[in-house]
Amino acid sequence: MTVYLDHAATAPLRDEAREAWLEASQTVGNASSIHGAGQAARRILEDARERLAAVLDCQPIEVVFTSGGTEGANLALKGLWWARREGTDGVVLPDGEHHATLDAVAWLQAHERARVVPVSLDAAARILPDAFAAALAPDVALATALVANNEAGTVNDAAALAAAAHDRTVPLHLDAVAAFGHAPVAFRRWRGDAIGSTGLVALSVSGHKIGAPVGTGALVVSREAGLTALLHGGGQQRSLRAGTQDVPGAVALAVAAELAEAERRAETARLSALRDRLIGRLRAEAPEAVLLGDPVDRLPGNVHLHLPGAPGESMLYLLDRAGIAVSTGSACQAGVPEPSHVVMAMGWDERAARQVLRISLGRTTTDADVDALLAALPGAYRTAARR
Repeated sequence: MTVYLDHAATAPLRDEAREAWLEASQTVGNASSIHGAGQAARRILEDARERLAAVLDCQPIEVVFTSGGTEGANLALKGLWWARREGTDGVVLPDGEHHATLDAVAWLQAHERARVVPVSLDAAARILPDAFAAALAPDVALATALVANNEAGTVNDAAALAAAAHDRTVPLHLDAVAAFGHAPVAFRRWRGDAIGSTGLVALSVSGHKIGAPVGTGALVVSREAGLTALLHGGGQQRSLRAGTQDVPGAVALAVAAELAEAERRAETARLSALRDRLIGRLRAEAPEAVLLGDPVDRLPGNVHLHLPGAPGESMLYLLDRAGIAVSTGSACQAGVPEPSHVVMAMGWDERAARQVLRISLGRTTTDADVDALLAALPGAYRTAARR
């Protein structure tokens, strides 16, 4: 049986989300139809929207259901670009962002002549608010930032980043995919007094990171935001995302979000204790291993390690043979043996960026799982480092 310690890539489907999906799927009707069956589906859909909005601290009308974080980031970034103010061409892009963001901005740079304005990370993979604010020049069209780094686990000061964008009237997208369910996510609170003006206007989340089905997610879009849609053809969801709406997926996402938020404080304490025990034992048995990311302000289940001399792909292979599933970084780059751009953004060289391991604990992780990893990892490290 596999010991699954790759929750940051995808979390096990929650039983409650599965059951909610199955129950909602029994309702026949397109939520955009005006007959009784369609309106019954619509009521279920809007109830799910209200429930998710309560978790995300936003208004229900601001919730646009998507297929996940990648679609949400693309809709936010490209939509804000196409609706940008005249005379602006800059996109503020911190180093170490998720590839959904990096690749979307690269597309804008190649096809729309966007000008990338980079923001360096510090050695803990943190976006410094002052550096972020300094990049928000008058000719910047939009900005984006991670609430929590998906590899290093560092949690950023989202409120400070949103305040900086507001002060400089730059539309901001926050990628909350890694943070959702594991750290506070509060759209309205982060906006503060920025309602009615430019600042935080979009926030993306993904369902499969919190135990909802793959293919579910949402983008919170401020009512005041000017955003151009990626898809057209029906005017659904404030004309920001066309297509027949996935009612069962929306319900399952809302259920998973409510459960994740209800458990969050207790799970933070439990996972932090497991994480700290794991780190303590590793430091004793492999003192040369280096914990990356912020040692305090980090996601509770994240352990991101530099293992000197041990290629990450070798560690993955050896641990997989021992029945333990971990990763070297973002699953979006799985199968491609390349150095971690996040680790390089933290100031490490390319060689070190190939010698990293990301262990991510989650809702189903037990003490026995951590013990199994601790039994296998030191030996795997010694073997990989000899190669």
